[in-house]
Amino acid sequence: MQELSRLKKERDDFQKLKARVDDIEELVELARADDSLAAQVGEEFSHLVEDLRAQEVAVMLGKPDDKKDAILTINAGQGGTEACDWAEMLERMYTRWGERQGYKVRMLDELAGEGAGIKSATLQIEGENAFGYLKTENGVHRLVRISPYDANARRHTSFASVYAYPVIEEDNTEIEINPALLQRDTFRSGGKGGQNVNKVETAVRLTYKYTDVEGNPHTVIAACQEERSQFQNGERAMKMLKSRIAAIERENEEARLASIEGSKKKISWGSQIRSYVFQPYTMVKDHRTKVAKTDVHAVMDGDITEFMKSYLLYEGGKLKVSEGAEEEL
Repeated sequence: MQELSRLKKERDDFQKLKARVDDIEELVELARADDSLAAQVGEEFSHLVEDLRAQEVAVMLGKPDDKKDAILTINAGQGGTEACDWAEMLERMYTRWGERQGYKVRMLDELAGEGAGIKSATLQIEGENAFGYLKTENGVHRLVRISPYDANARRHTSFASVYAYPVIEEDNTEIEINPALLQRDTFRSGGKGGQNVNKVETAVRLTYKYTDVEGNPHTVIAACQEERSQFQNGERAMKMLKSRIAAIERENEEARLASIEGSKKKISWGSQIRSYVFQPYTMVKDHRTKVAKTDVHAVMDGDITEFMKSYLLYEGGKLKVSEGAEEEL
């Protein structure tokens, strides 16, 4: 029923756009005889183009997992305190983006850096098409700035990786966990909280080592310290673990199909997808779509939807990017 409702909405939206195109064509004919209608034609056409692009993005979000909630993991790269600070900045950026979208953002796990920032964080972002948008952020994000932690005020380059995967349904029975391969550890939760949170081992970390059907070994780790009881954290960590395993299996299938088709683009874990430059000039540039913004502060405050939509259109063949040499940031 949900799929039927989605398809009906797509059909209705298309028919509305088609009717608007017909109306503009009639308006153009009238404008040929009356110049005063030219401004109205231009305005209507501009709105139609915007709505058409929005509809194209909606179609690009039509894959089965796109509508699901997302789990987002952020990991600091090499670079010590500077990289940890960058990871925390990205954590805030995605939190603000989720809030701007009206999504519910929950912190599931966070590992603080030694001096400042964070080494890693796991967020759950709940809302329609959360995964559909956040999957476009998979890859390595680069920061270029004069480090506030460098006494000599030198320019530093830092890296952090971002990965999103969909939250699987509660009744999903396809992912089977072999208890013999599962390691369960408990520890005290960090951060603010009551006595039970800080003095009792309520946090849970699950480590699962297995070999997939292709014979490739995997180590999957899921941790949760959000809830106040060990049982609740254990349940949520198990859900995260299954979601990650499902994502791995999905990537394996996509890689198999890509090897057959020979033409499918796939983002690898270590690829650099975007650069955020704070000095000597300010710019955020996506290296896949070439979309750029000069207002770095707005981007870091969550204004990243344009990057996401552009990549969805690019991946679906609706956005063409020149193949010329790209200027390094």
